[in-house]
Amino acid sequence: MSGTRIAVVAGDGIGLEVLPAGIRAVDAVAEVHGLRLDWHHLDWGSEFYRRHGRMLPVDGLEVLAQHDAIFLGAVGVPDIPDVETLWGLLIPIRRAFEQYINLRPVKTLPGVTNRVRTDEVIDLMIVRENNEGEYSEIGGRAYRGLPEEAAFQENVFTRKGVARAARFAAELAVSRGGRLTSATKSNGIVHTMPFWDEVVRDTLTDYPSVELRSELIDALAASLVLHPERYDVIVASNLFGDILSDLAGAVTGSIGSAPSANLNPERRHPSMFEPVHGSAPDIAGQGIANPIGQIWSGAMMLDALGHRPAAAHLTAAFEHVLAEGVRTRDLGGTASTEQFTSAVVAAVGGLADRYLGTDADADAVVDADVAGVAS
Repeated sequence: MSGTRIAVVAGDGIGLEVLPAGIRAVDAVAEVHGLRLDWHHLDWGSEFYRRHGRMLPVDGLEVLAQHDAIFLGAVGVPDIPDVETLWGLLIPIRRAFEQYINLRPVKTLPGVTNRVRTDEVIDLMIVRENNEGEYSEIGGRAYRGLPEEAAFQENVFTRKGVARAARFAAELAVSRGGRLTSATKSNGIVHTMPFWDEVVRDTLTDYPSVELRSELIDALAASLVLHPERYDVIVASNLFGDILSDLAGAVTGSIGSAPSANLNPERRHPSMFEPVHGSAPDIAGQGIANPIGQIWSGAMMLDALGHRPAAAHLTAAFEHVLAEGVRTRDLGGTASTEQFTSAVVAAVGGLADRYLGTDADADAVVDADVAGVAS
């Protein structure tokens, strides 16, 4: 009997190290829960680009479409322009498969001290519109090489695109603390941002229990550093969401721990799961990369595939390891990627009984985790 088909793209740099760690952790929890996962490894990325002049094969998207999910490590190397690596792999996948939600949880992790406001517990979700906004393909360059050379980039905001991001965020807020913050810059960007505000407000009329607050992006960025505990769910455009999630991840200890899910909520296409961090060429090959972002992304993948107890189990496992004092260097510890991953696999086994009671018992445990520290 075939299992869930997962396309694996390790990519570049530390992606080649943390992705195997993520698979090992996901496999450990899948075995406990009786899940069959079929991993299909694809050698796409910068090395593929060097050989073929493109980041993925001509039929790459067709190959990915045959899978239930995509598990990605990291993409990018110093000697190839980011415009080639990003627009040659990540963005085509996000758009071809209508992964219009980029979901990024941010929270205080056990045993990890927040960079600021160390006395507060941070637990928030950033919903980033993932298919349009500032990352539009519309634009170009004129008069290249001349003094009057100019570059043009068009932002694209559609009512459909903004509304579906706002709706996803509102549904998430309903299931959490009931507070939704919308990132805007309508005092300086006179067309797209007032439109964003209008569509978000219109959408939220269907959610009377959700408290909506709009905040200017500059003030919001400062507030996320000074008062991150005030936020529950944040919805933001493509660019704003990208920046805010990196900032918030760093505030809670390290961007190396930050996960993300590129979601097609209707599940017409595969969704893609990846850590927020990049390929980190400065530490690649040293075996010291933090695998939490990849492991946590794996937990988000399990949840999106309908395996909620397994997802909560895996999240609890890496949190348990952190609480025991095992941490990688970016978190102030000394553990290698291998040591941390091995500890997580052991914790999966140690916590198995907690997640393998009756269905009702397992659901109660998962609900308690979601209401507490776990996302």
